[in-house]
Amino acid sequence: MTGLLVVPLGVGDAFSAFRYSSCLALESAGKWLLIDCPHPIRKVLWEASQTANIELDIDSFQAVVLTHLHADHCSGLEGFAYFCKFALGRRARLLLHPAVKERLWEGCLAAGMERLLVADGTGSEPKGLDDYFEIDSLSEKLAAKVGPFTIECQRTIHHVPTTALKIHAGGRCLGYSSDTSFDPSLLEWLAGADFIIHETNYGVHTPYEKLAQLPQELRQKMRLIHYPDDFDLDASIIEPLREGCCYEV
Repeated sequence: MTGLLVVPLGVGDAFSAFRYSSCLALESAGKWLLIDCPHPIRKVLWEASQTANIELDIDSFQAVVLTHLHADHCSGLEGFAYFCKFALGRRARLLLHPAVKERLWEGCLAAGMERLLVADGTGSEPKGLDDYFEIDSLSEKLAAKVGPFTIECQRTIHHVPTTALKIHAGGRCLGYSSDTSFDPSLLEWLAGADFIIHETNYGVHTPYEKLAQLPQELRQKMRLIHYPDDFDLDASIIEPLREGCCYEV
């Protein structure tokens, strides 16, 4: 299949009581890419599979692209990597910006992953990030490639290092804001994409009212993600993404 398909696996924020945290599955030419990886990632994938009528599991994905280290975006990485190691017999491929990688091991993963028992149970062995992940860097200067996907990134305005993405595949381009405050320069960077997924929420995030004031041409190809539980889906003039639905870019 040509083109680029987007399946939102989760569309909620960190505090949602009834939506999964924001993450996306992308497909082009029969290959899949995972954008962010919240826990419980296999259940998230299974439920989206039921809704979309597409079989998705950890072994479906060529790689994970990680935008930043807030738990609602990266808490599933430990389980993802362990499944790859013990069930699939390989390392997980991970793409992320060096500023995001800097704290990934010591700040997020080491406490649960830095030692593994040896086979006979008599001791343990030290482990590091490279034992679990095959890592590729994202850069603002040079696009990264994985399978049919070409990935550009740009830093956003957020509490921790975070990257927005432009992903090209199948002759189409998806723009994803990731978590960010309202940023006209980021919107200008995303504007050339065929399909734009933009966050909206309270506090340091992007207010819906700001997005609603954008030119109609831009709003028409924009969809919302990371919205709070009390967001009025029916009143929004920008279409909110729905979990497990399929969107052709």
